[in-house]
Amino acid sequence: MALTGLQIYKLLPQTNCKECGFPTCLAFAMKLAAKQAELKACPYVSEASKSQLEAASQPPIRLITLSTDGRKAVAGNEIVLFRHEKTFFNPAPIFVRVKDTDADLAAKAKEMNAFAVDYVGIKLQLSGVAIENASGDANKFAAAVDAVRGASDFPLILIAKDPAAFEAAMAKAKGAVPLFYAADASNVAALAAVAKKFNAPLAVKGDGLDATAALAEQAKAAGIEDIVIDPGARDFLGTLTLATQIRRLAVKKNFRALGYPVITFPGEGVSSADEELVLAAQHIGKYAGFVVLDHFTPASAYALLVLRQNIYTDPQKPIQVQPGLYEINAPKPESPVLVTTNFSITYFSISNEVEGAGLPAWLMVADAEGMSVLTAWAAGKFDADRIAKAVKTTNVESKISRKRLVLPGHVAVLMGEVEEALPGWQIDVGPREAVDVPAYMKLKP
Repeated sequence: MALTGLQIYKLLPQTNCKECGFPTCLAFAMKLAAKQAELKACPYVSEASKSQLEAASQPPIRLITLSTDGRKAVAGNEIVLFRHEKTFFNPAPIFVRVKDTDADLAAKAKEMNAFAVDYVGIKLQLSGVAIENASGDANKFAAAVDAVRGASDFPLILIAKDPAAFEAAMAKAKGAVPLFYAADASNVAALAAVAKKFNAPLAVKGDGLDATAALAEQAKAAGIEDIVIDPGARDFLGTLTLATQIRRLAVKKNFRALGYPVITFPGEGVSSADEELVLAAQHIGKYAGFVVLDHFTPASAYALLVLRQNIYTDPQKPIQVQPGLYEINAPKPESPVLVTTNFSITYFSISNEVEGAGLPAWLMVADAEGMSVLTAWAAGKFDADRIAKAVKTTNVESKISRKRLVLPGHVAVLMGEVEEALPGWQIDVGPREAVDVPAYMKLKP
């Protein structure tokens, strides 16, 4: 059972040396209890205390990292069932499966590697490629790994049954740390030995919770610390039920045998690419560690990546852009100065509408701690003083020929106060909605 912060504190050296990165041993103990720090950060903890502190010093879901060429796919370290309790930390990496029998593997890998979209200032990409030894030929499997590695810098999941296939593939992995998928009751010892040899994470696949937990324990006993689990279900209800039970057992009961990221294959539980997209969305929300798709299109990938970003955004920290002065369509000194907050969606809504209309403008983004216009105004974070401060810090006056600001329509009430804070400036009130801004600018250029 997990220890409380005070129980952990009593087992620490209580020197307040600060070498762990926290100001006091009590602060460090509280972070350990919250699964937000690791015991190894304390250099002076006694060996006797270490065994007692092991449960409290590790997150309930082990952190697993797949890497290649400086690029990583990370899953685990989650500490809550629901995002509003704190936050989710590591967005589920999304992989696309290819087979060593496929034609043009390099071209496919290159296309997926090049796919990237900008979402409110955040670059969204696929996480990696899963390569399956569908041929059963170790040499063909190795050639497929070589082709994918040559065409992309993706982290890898290697799917095979024969230890020799993994051995051959690792000869072409070029320094990558892939996930080996998957050990079952028939080969767990053999695959664990190969995974240990290459210091690679190992996935285990069981039929249900008991079998999966037993396989994870066998892999751990064989010396494998980094484990990913597949409880075997593939359909909508089965994957939802088992994933939820696994997360609850790990987080609430501290059940170590299932305290690992879950890997899912939504394409195996449906009959069409459209259904795969829906099931993948369920897996991202509840509670996949790694998601492996069988179909890739830019449209489907975009939908899943945006969904994942929204789910894994910290609800206590709004997505925001850097406050400052932004140029849209090469503005001239006489171009209008539009005012908004630094909430990302607000910023991109305005900038995209104006840019798409081909109208030049200055967009002055005030620091409202990442809140939208109305929310910031209601919280006292977007007022005349902050707007006046933004005018001074951005030095916008030196770049324009007429001192004119256009406020968002939702805060028309601020007009008089801004006029008082900025004497000599013309303060106008624009539309309430971003979509109406281009028409307003044409009427009042």
